[in-house]
Amino acid sequence: MDDTRFAETSDQDLLAQHVAGEPDAFGELVRRHRDRLWAVALRTLGDREEAADAVQDALVSAFRAAHTFRGQSAVTTWLHRITVNACLDRARKAASHKTAPVDDAERLDQLLEPHESAEAPAERQDLHRELLAAMATLPAEQRAALVLVDMQAYPVAEAARILDVPTGTVKSRCARGRARLLPLLTHLRSNRGDSEDGVMARNRTQGASVPPVSGPRDAGESDPAAVKGGGGRA
Repeated sequence: MDDTRFAETSDQDLLAQHVAGEPDAFGELVRRHRDRLWAVALRTLGDREEAADAVQDALVSAFRAAHTFRGQSAVTTWLHRITVNACLDRARKAASHKTAPVDDAERLDQLLEPHESAEAPAERQDLHRELLAAMATLPAEQRAALVLVDMQAYPVAEAARILDVPTGTVKSRCARGRARLLPLLTHLRSNRGDSEDGVMARNRTQGASVPPVSGPRDAGESDPAAVKGGGGRA
């Protein structure tokens, strides 16, 4: 697909074109937003395979539910909401099966983006590992709120729209999550002079590395790289 073809097309128009039958419109939306969707999913779930599956589930749901979009929020907010819901569904299923959180060094290494693993100072990598391990102990709803507000730097109001809850609920979840993280991260504050919020801020990364994901396809479309099946909650 020509990268410049949709350069002047808004997200909302792309979604409308997809609904109208334009075969490449949804793929362009995926290209624009997948990195941030991936970053949110990875930090919420703490597992690369689960995060990739959640993103793909969400994109399949968005692809199929595009006709229900009414423009009451930005397309990116709508996509993030579907992705977070897919992540929370997976997190709840994992909790019901008593799946252990990520807690060994090898798996935590895999959570670091490739560019960080290769180039970031060892201290930053250690901070990132410890933060991810601590985040994995939180309830899924608190984790999602902290990922959006403290790690992805979304305003509370935008995070509330993504999570589809009142702003007060986002603030409450963040406050409770930070309170639960504080005992786990106090040693970082004393050793490195960082507060828990400082640790969060230092671990924010924009445009995290993401496995290639193509837009899903219906039978008869020509895109050879369809997203595999699933279905996050729209």
